Amino acid sequence: MSAAGDRLQDTARKAALALPYVCHGYPFTPKLDVYKVAGKVFLIVTDDPDEQIITVKCEPEHARALERGYASITPGRYLHKRHWISLGPGPGVTEELVIDAVEHSYDLVINGPPRSERPPRAPGPAATAR
Repeated sequence: MSAAGDRLQDTARKAALALPYVCHGYPFTPKLDVYKVAGKVFLIVTDDPDEQIITVKCEPEHARALERGYASITPGRYLHKRHWISLGPGPGVTEELVIDAVEHSYDLVINGPPRSERPPRAPGPAATAR
């Protein structure tokens, strides 16, 4: 059974709030319910009846496999398309899949390396144009 948009979002919210040390709020806009752990975003629930999606962090290879397998899973909206996916209601998008996606995203964020241990980012075009 496929998870309809409102059920998909409710399932994601409940799954996120069941995890330790999670907080949420609307830091960007009133239509984006943002869930964080250790100050880092792992779930965004879009509070828009015309766009009932959730966006979660995902390993790039796994993300591409999910996108190929489900028509309503797309590269992440609002965030880096390589590391985030958006799930909408559709065939095969079950409550179990939503819970797994939220928990996987949480694990990636909470177990990721601290900023001080990440490799430096290459300067963007604006930095090299100076």
